[in-house]
Amino acid sequence: MCDQCLQKTASRRAVMFAGAGLLAAAQFGGPAQAQPARAAATPDEALKLLQAGNARYAANQPQQRDFSAGRAARTLGQAPFAAILGCADSRVAPELAFDQNPGDLFVVRVAGNFVTPDGLGSLEYGAAVLGTKLIMVLGHNSCGAVNATIEALQKGNTLPGHIADLVRAMKPGIEPTLKNAGSDLAQRAVVANVQYNVERLKTATPILAGMVAKGELRVVGGVYDLATGKVSLV
Repeated sequence: MCDQCLQKTASRRAVMFAGAGLLAAAQFGGPAQAQPARAAATPDEALKLLQAGNARYAANQPQQRDFSAGRAARTLGQAPFAAILGCADSRVAPELAFDQNPGDLFVVRVAGNFVTPDGLGSLEYGAAVLGTKLIMVLGHNSCGAVNATIEALQKGNTLPGHIADLVRAMKPGIEPTLKNAGSDLAQRAVVANVQYNVERLKTATPILAGMVAKGELRVVGGVYDLATGKVSLV
């Protein structure tokens, strides 16, 4: 489906959700609920919101939230301003790390934070239908999937089950870093893996590449530090 068709579909769904809210209000005698509003209108605004939220999180000064507020509105639709392609690592929770509300982030997670066909389809849906303005590929230090890939490439060992599939998928981004040994190899591999997948998303056709070219979407990379909670752009 083309970008224009997806955008028209999103518009039709917005009208449909709005109509459903008005119907519910008429039936139960209450005020019509408005759909959630997007917190950022441009890619630059979206990135600033993520950075500001991460600064609050790292400083242990998150915003006070009433998680019940907005639940009714969210039944009518969602308007996330950014998408995160993150690692499945249990120590990295994007909604917490960026101090965001439910409905603000569209999150795809897989061990090693790399692009899969299903993940790409999800991110395309987030951008073309839900209207996300930014995609961040979020890696982190001490990543078990990255370390396993390095070891498998260096030693040629075979990992059990489908874990070996992770190594095969991450190999193109990480293998070039092995040319230069050193104590910082693991961290360089984390960064390289993020950057490789940022470029994959920037050039992904038929949807994301066109939106990036038009300035409707931005794709960036970040690395989360487990000790400090800070996310650095790479």
